[in-house]
Amino acid sequence: MKKEIAILGSTGSIGTTLLNIIKKDKKNFNILLLTANKNYKLLLKQAKIFNVKNLIITDKKYFEIINKKNKNKKINIFNNFEDFSLIFKKKIDYTMSSIVGLDGLDPTLKIIKYTNNIAIANKEAIICGWNLIQKELIKNNTEFVPVDSEHFSIWFALKNNFSNNVKELFLTASGGPFLNLQLSKFKGIKVTDALKHPNWKMGQKITIDSATMMNKIFEVIEAKNIFNIDYKKIFILTHPKSYIHAIVKFNSGLIKIIAHDTNMSIPIFNTLYKNTKKNFKCTRLNINILNDLKLNKINILKFPLVKILKKLPKKISLFETVLVSANDELVNLFLNKNIKFTDINKIFLRIIDLKEFKKYKTKTPNKINEILKLNDYVRLKIRSKSV
Repeated sequence: MKKEIAILGSTGSIGTTLLNIIKKDKKNFNILLLTANKNYKLLLKQAKIFNVKNLIITDKKYFEIINKKNKNKKINIFNNFEDFSLIFKKKIDYTMSSIVGLDGLDPTLKIIKYTNNIAIANKEAIICGWNLIQKELIKNNTEFVPVDSEHFSIWFALKNNFSNNVKELFLTASGGPFLNLQLSKFKGIKVTDALKHPNWKMGQKITIDSATMMNKIFEVIEAKNIFNIDYKKIFILTHPKSYIHAIVKFNSGLIKIIAHDTNMSIPIFNTLYKNTKKNFKCTRLNINILNDLKLNKINILKFPLVKILKKLPKKISLFETVLVSANDELVNLFLNKNIKFTDINKIFLRIIDLKEFKKYKTKTPNKINEILKLNDYVRLKIRSKSV
């Protein structure tokens, strides 16, 4: 029997990687839904290849364009996620949630009731709205698997173990393009320099986050939320090879090290074929990499944003939304060449110490609108340069 699945954000890197995996095993899958924001050409191409009958495209302009192209009405095309009820008549087997940014939180929350399993690649949703997601998961008896290579590795390492058995948890960071750059040269970093990630092909936003180490800070927050592990037990190590993704030391004295090639197909494949004997076609173990791991502590002078970790509230709060929104807007300003690379750090560290934002450390998000309104407010404040 074919597995019924949906992909939120099918035209992005995670979505296209998942579809490439499914393409090799099409006979075992029935894709009920694909979604995109603007990339209607690729969305239509994907629908044709995989015979998908339901599409959602959220941008109104491109929704109208794609509707005109759908002359024979062979495909149901929707403009928003309120239409899930028209698409799913019963719970499907698997959903990949890979819409980028806070735009992915609402559809993630909405689709949980329609799926037995959900793989979430959306950092912002997990960072800002994990308590809301968790509530829906429990309510609808839906199983969750993280997609980020680090969090999938932790999830895999913790199988049959409880998080309270964890003594220490280490996440690895490549260090991005500036790990070995002299500190004195950071002032001259250009956008083109920051976009040259040594190991991964990613979108511009996440590539800049890797260069500032903000991406890893977000991953620490995700790990705390998902696995309910105290920040005091979570550490970051630089690891230029990006081969080891997580190290878990248990109270028993045992240590699990999860490693895999720098290929996002591996965690994505394993979320799709969870609890099956399907084999991933991979290369042999590279002993040379194991003999040259180079794990080190973070250089705080080069990556000052790591200081944020000591200022995070113990429980999920709206302060995490402040972090995500402020960083998003600052990265946009840098990509548009309105601020310097080093300004991202300076402005960000100033923002999180402002009294008007620190107050959110004690406020728990109870509704998605609280998160979205605060996101808009923080972005507006930064754009207006009133911070």
